[in-house]
Amino acid sequence: MCVCQTMEVGKYGKNATRSGDQGVLLEPFIHQVGGHSSMMRYDDHTVCKPLITREQRFYESLPPEMKEFTPEYKGVVSVCFEGDSDGYINLVAYPYVENEALEQDDLPERDQPRRKHSRRSLHRSSSGTEHKEEKPGLASDSTESSIQETKSPRVDLHIHSDVPFQMLDGNSGLSSEKISYNPWSLRCHKQQLSRMRSESKDRKLYKFLLLENVVHHFKLPCVLDLKMGTRQHGDDASEEKAARQMKKCEQSTSATLGVRVCGMQVYQLDTGHYLCRSKYYGRGLSIEGFRNALYQYLHNGIELRKDLFEPVLAKLRSLKAVLERQASYRFYSSSLLIIYDGKDSRAGMFVERRPEMRLKRVDGSVPEGLQDGGGTEPGSPAQPKVDVRMIDFAHSTFKGFRDDPTVHDGPDMGYVFGLESLINIMEQMREENQ
Repeated sequence: MCVCQTMEVGKYGKNATRSGDQGVLLEPFIHQVGGHSSMMRYDDHTVCKPLITREQRFYESLPPEMKEFTPEYKGVVSVCFEGDSDGYINLVAYPYVENEALEQDDLPERDQPRRKHSRRSLHRSSSGTEHKEEKPGLASDSTESSIQETKSPRVDLHIHSDVPFQMLDGNSGLSSEKISYNPWSLRCHKQQLSRMRSESKDRKLYKFLLLENVVHHFKLPCVLDLKMGTRQHGDDASEEKAARQMKKCEQSTSATLGVRVCGMQVYQLDTGHYLCRSKYYGRGLSIEGFRNALYQYLHNGIELRKDLFEPVLAKLRSLKAVLERQASYRFYSSSLLIIYDGKDSRAGMFVERRPEMRLKRVDGSVPEGLQDGGGTEPGSPAQPKVDVRMIDFAHSTFKGFRDDPTVHDGPDMGYVFGLESLINIMEQMREENQ
């Protein structure tokens, strides 16, 4: 167990240490756009999330050709939960020591008791709950109750964005002018801390997965989180959970397109803000609504980023070809991230052409790189940087994996159907906007 002492760690003040070792202070990952459990920033290149053994083993056994389309798996850390005398809560990571930290699923999956906060509480990809259905708002009913019981943990954020965020569908409850992180990120972080605080008498250390920060190379990351496939429940789901998940799919574009919006942030050149959408927005979309959401994701507030069509389509086609070769694999409840840079090579031209729309940082300065036209020679626009990554494998399976009793035939055609729908919609959008 963790014996938490306090000491000064850099400019961040009080933090936990173990046996004299200096830990790494974890901060909410400010560009998290979807999911349940909090993604944490470990360093510039690395994020971490609560460990689910199935997901860890899946990362460790990924087929080589899938690694291009998944975050790099970097190992495991032990995370200590600590509340200081001022009421602030810190999560601090240390090198993992075998048998010391606990994970969410220490028991074999099929033997685990159904606990109130079991699978939903500590992994990113689950869409269902084992209790009352989650509703739009800053916290779910159950989480609101636990927050009240623990007097609502105070969160002191040190990492933030110079670019404000604005949630469009009313789920943040915060002023868009003052938000320097994606509101969904803080929502998940507060829920995570409340759960961990409620368990703090019994658990002092947690296992967290270390994964590549896939948006690190983007100056202004525009992120679309898509829940993929026509089925979301894993083979080990209870009948009740499976029924709930099937209902969600039937009532959304998961059934009609094999894909639904789970979260989004897109940088707007005209305002200098990120516009954000949550999973609740995505669940209510029709097919036409999904098309409009994709259009909005590719629009920078001044024009549609038509230069993104070909590189994104190329990535999606390559991923589709790879997954069609993965016999017996199923990626239930997995998500797909599409990422591009809101700071494109033509941004400076827009700023110069529309002086009333000059981008402002919080401190009033113009973002670096937009002052001189973006640094690109006229007539030689740089190829836009895009990325496509699969995430969330807590319900994934394949033949021979963890002695799973259910073996599936052929590739995951629900996931492939979602990719086909996405490709078709983007191709139609490209043709309509040439």
